[in-house]
Amino acid sequence: MGTWLHNPNIWHLHRHSVAKAFLIGLFWMAIPLPSQMLVAALFAIFFRANLALSVALVWISNPITMAPIFYFNYEIGTWLLGMPAQAQLHFELSWQWITEVLGDLWLPLYLGSFVVGASLGLTAYLLTHLFWRHHVLNAWQKRMQRQKAKNNPQKQSKS
Repeated sequence: MGTWLHNPNIWHLHRHSVAKAFLIGLFWMAIPLPSQMLVAALFAIFFRANLALSVALVWISNPITMAPIFYFNYEIGTWLLGMPAQAQLHFELSWQWITEVLGDLWLPLYLGSFVVGASLGLTAYLLTHLFWRHHVLNAWQKRMQRQKAKNNPQKQSKS
């Protein structure tokens, strides 16, 4: 893994590595896993995305935001499956609760999480490319205007 970590693409900020980092980070942020950061890091290394940004974006779903994000994903999953959502979810840290309640929740939760994560990731990927292109073209136009003004000092003094 040492040679993969020395790949400059996973550390530099350029359009492709940043766009892929947004796709990977936001996708894995939406998936309820105990090891989201590790999975995002592995995907970032494999797809040559910016490693730090991929891992940082996973932290959007943190202990404070996790419940609303995953509940939203669950609601999307139930809507896609045409299932009624459970009105009250009472969390209990016991093996019985996990086997009884989570057994009914896992399919809509993970389906919704996959759809939300893929939608967020792809949208961010495309928007990053569009924003980066806009920024580069804008900078290029400003540079050309400065160059033109520098080459034509007489036109500047008349205006």
